[in-house]
Amino acid sequence: MELPPALRQAVDAALEGVPPAELARASQALSARYRSELRDGRLHLADDLAARAYLAARLPATYAALRSVLGEIAALRPDFGPRSLFDFGAGPGTALWAARDCWPDLASAALIEASAPIRAWGERMAAGHTGLALSWSDALVDSGPGDLVTLSYVLDELEPEARNALIDRLWALTDDTLLIVEPGTPAGWQRTLAARARLLSAGAHLVAPCPHAHVCPLQAPDWCHFSRRVARSRTHLQAKDAAVPWEDEKFIYIAVSRFAGAAPAARVIAPPRKGSGKVELKLCRDDGTAVPQLFTRREGERFKQARRADWGDAL
Repeated sequence: MELPPALRQAVDAALEGVPPAELARASQALSARYRSELRDGRLHLADDLAARAYLAARLPATYAALRSVLGEIAALRPDFGPRSLFDFGAGPGTALWAARDCWPDLASAALIEASAPIRAWGERMAAGHTGLALSWSDALVDSGPGDLVTLSYVLDELEPEARNALIDRLWALTDDTLLIVEPGTPAGWQRTLAARARLLSAGAHLVAPCPHAHVCPLQAPDWCHFSRRVARSRTHLQAKDAAVPWEDEKFIYIAVSRFAGAAPAARVIAPPRKGSGKVELKLCRDDGTAVPQLFTRREGERFKQARRADWGDAL
């Protein structure tokens, strides 16, 4: 996946004049904070250089994860066309760009971001959004609810006792669908499971990725997560000090709605294992089980569907 041209151009403009060596050092420091899930009372994006390093190194992967998940929601709920977005922990407005790419008729967005440097860049970059009522704030305010409420890569930055209160507050602000995205690590999966259980107990209906509302069938050291391949631009390569022109963003998510809908029969929860005339898919199924299933050429159309399926797809 690549960034939309308008967003890519906005990022390139934001990075003009930043020496590549400085950008790479700031990107490495930022990545270290994210990987260690450091909570030392400081914002990850505390200054302008850290904010611009985020634009170079993290925004493409975050956008890819969000756009992939929003596309999945749209496929499962073709009648859902959000007009309003409420995004907490908005960064530079990544969820806004992904949501508008998925639903061009989005009419308004309220974005909450505590970091002043990345919020400033988000406001500049959002100037390209036309026909959109847009507001930015540094803290939760008593604004109206959103058809779509998003919380991406935020729970890992909070102390455990703060997570439940935030999830409850955001669910109260949700008119239709709440989406939570976390890093695709075992710890991210555990945080997502806790959010899932809390939202189900509050009466939410699962949209994705789970095809059921039973207890998650996976057991550690296994964990549920998904992946999206991200194309790296020249600046992205420099910021990452990388040679490979792509990276795989691992993520986990939960999407819930106030309205019940049709659930898929199963979801592919691991990379397919393909051989001559056969393919094995690890499926999370609507009966609450997670099992590998072998499909062979003799099964005709079922085999063709299985051959086309990829990690994260609903069946």
